[in-house]
Amino acid sequence: MSTEPETTEEAGPGTPDTRGTREGDADAGTEGRTEGGAAEGAEDGIAAEGAEGAAAEDEGATDESATEGAEGAVGEGAVGAGELSEAEAELAAQRIERERIERRKAEKRGPIASGTKLSGKAADLLAAVRAVESGEKPVATVFTEPAPAPRRPAPEPVRRPQPAPAVAPGAPAPETVDAVRRVLAEGGAPDALAPQVAAVLGEGAGTVLREDPWQLLRVGGVRPEQADGFARALLGPDCGPDDARRGRALTVWLLEQAAVAGHTALELPTLTAALGRQGVPDPDAAVQDALAEGEALVFQDALEEPGAPAPQDTDEEQERPVRVLVGLERYALAEESLADGLARLANSVPEQAGQAWETVTAGLSGGAAELARAVAGHGLVLHTGGEAARAEPAALLGAARAAGLRAYAACHTPNGRGRLTAYLAASSERQGEATGRPGTAPVEPGAAAAEPGDGHPARPAGDPGAQGVVTVSGLLAGVEGPGRDADGALEVDLLIVLDAPQLDVESAAMLVESLPDGARLVLSGDPGVLWSAGPGRVFADLLAAGVCPQTVSRVPDPGPLGELVSGIGVGELNQVAAPGKEIVIVPVRDAGEAVHRTVQLVADSVPRAIGVPAGQTVVITPGHGGAAGTRALNSALKERLNPGPGRFGGFDPGDRIVYSPAPGRTVPGVVVKADTDGLHLSCAGAPVVVPRERVEGSVRHGWALTAHQAVGARWPAAVVVLPGDAPQALSRPWVYTAFGRAERHLSVVHGVEQALPKAVAEVPAKPRTTRLATLLRTQASAS
Repeated sequence: MSTEPETTEEAGPGTPDTRGTREGDADAGTEGRTEGGAAEGAEDGIAAEGAEGAAAEDEGATDESATEGAEGAVGEGAVGAGELSEAEAELAAQRIERERIERRKAEKRGPIASGTKLSGKAADLLAAVRAVESGEKPVATVFTEPAPAPRRPAPEPVRRPQPAPAVAPGAPAPETVDAVRRVLAEGGAPDALAPQVAAVLGEGAGTVLREDPWQLLRVGGVRPEQADGFARALLGPDCGPDDARRGRALTVWLLEQAAVAGHTALELPTLTAALGRQGVPDPDAAVQDALAEGEALVFQDALEEPGAPAPQDTDEEQERPVRVLVGLERYALAEESLADGLARLANSVPEQAGQAWETVTAGLSGGAAELARAVAGHGLVLHTGGEAARAEPAALLGAARAAGLRAYAACHTPNGRGRLTAYLAASSERQGEATGRPGTAPVEPGAAAAEPGDGHPARPAGDPGAQGVVTVSGLLAGVEGPGRDADGALEVDLLIVLDAPQLDVESAAMLVESLPDGARLVLSGDPGVLWSAGPGRVFADLLAAGVCPQTVSRVPDPGPLGELVSGIGVGELNQVAAPGKEIVIVPVRDAGEAVHRTVQLVADSVPRAIGVPAGQTVVITPGHGGAAGTRALNSALKERLNPGPGRFGGFDPGDRIVYSPAPGRTVPGVVVKADTDGLHLSCAGAPVVVPRERVEGSVRHGWALTAHQAVGARWPAAVVVLPGDAPQALSRPWVYTAFGRAERHLSVVHGVEQALPKAVAEVPAKPRTTRLATLLRTQASAS
């Protein structure tokens, strides 16, 4: 395989086979861990994969929307971020903080940095929490590797959501904050934490915190050892590791860390072992205490034994092996609600498909017709395939809407929505050519062509919502898609969800609970990509359960890139002919060279040799920190592509950014301007204004992304950077996802030698502990 010569800026075609790389240690530095990489000496336990909304910094390079593949157990001395309603209380807490600062300014005629006069554990605690809030430090969890920041709280999934504007809750009462501040001062903790503690613990927070100091663990960024120090200062000699309050709080904290890592529950032995490593003398008693207080739930799920006959009576059923799981109520209810909703959909479709569905199936052919026939007779259908397979649900959507059905398709990103709209337009054109009539899909006039040769058909310039294409977040928020009936159910006959592997258990439960009886649901996606950032593995569990029809697309992704990615999906890093320089390997010796060559590729080589401008090229790297993480790469790319003083929080007009409107959601955009109102962005064509106080925590430069940030979107060109410290982060799903973001051209800045083919061949997706597959099978056997 050919690799890029040292003396040239572009190389000939080839695939990422490391046999041709240059010799050298290719060490990209160890001070910044790669995204989701496993630390040495990691113990058995919870795999930290796919946690949404991480804010990582120099000490660890976790994915902002998820920590992929971080392997290892709940380890001693690990740090963590408890699940909390931080997003909901954010504005109110910041308002309280600004008022306090203004009072100090008035008193001393100058700004005073809160915490500058603190020392010891109080200063450490304030620094840890502030580092998490600002994104300057990783939100580390119970795992040996850092894990992402808390995800957004979701509404109760067992109730159908009612359309209503989002209203930020009021700030905690001043007397509540003052009471908390006094307790924090007694325990030596910084009073800057008071608004957060009051928001998390609610009314009477001061009393709650005084009676149970370990409740401080509910604040993001607080570590167990810091909560222990706070408790010792408050309780004195009465404080000890065997305190029941400590065991309860640590049990909940560990379950929250498991959710951040993608698990909806933990096996009991894993949880008790983790408690033991946190110094809890009697882990079993701690778990039982948490269960008795209603802070966790316990489940017994029968283990599936392949080939074993089903039990015929009650005695045999009681003797079947079971696994005991412990989980938080929030995710347990979501998973059970999702299983109930899926069963309801599967059983509510009438036997006769109706005239409309006969019209739909008659107007399609190939894989789209096969998908339509499955949907006509079933309320729940799974559809799998790569990027090109999106043409099949697009054709189904167009035919269903042309037949008068209330059909909609939901994508996870604006980019995905645009791609589906393009396939919908192409399907309409083909149908019109076949029938001699205009296309049946309601494509807006004035369709604009895509960039030449970008691998997609023409992209319509009209509103995708007019064609039934929405985003998942917009659909759930009630700002996109159909209206709702009196019961709060979406007024749809068919809902197609694209990129279904990105559905976490709470979002999936809300979607399913929003569908009326008789509606049909199609979940379509590529099972080879990274899983959801939030807890659960909904699509994978449904595929494994085998409780509904599954259609597999036979449409391959075209060209050398399609051939390369398809091979990776089955564990093979094949040598692929790339006569048009679709794939280029750029071997590097160290992280500094990796950054230099990446900037050279984006700014010069790819635009000149491939014809893709820098604005349509994405850089993907395993993590945020380190010498070749997103921060280092974004800094270098900004200096080359859009230099400026960073007048507003490090940003200038024209900067490419990613904006997080809520923990766990990222939207790409561009900086337009900055004024007294805040930072003005253009995100997916929509104007967004981010207030000054929220810029630091919710906006990042976006020339370089992690794979979890990039999943669900594609660009004409992609540069995947694999520095020397990347091997521990690499897995088959990671490589499959990163390489699959390119439409026309892929450059691989290669410094990991044989670790790349080894990861593709030997490192599958890390397991997640979930209950959905068991719940689905139980319901199927009972029906």
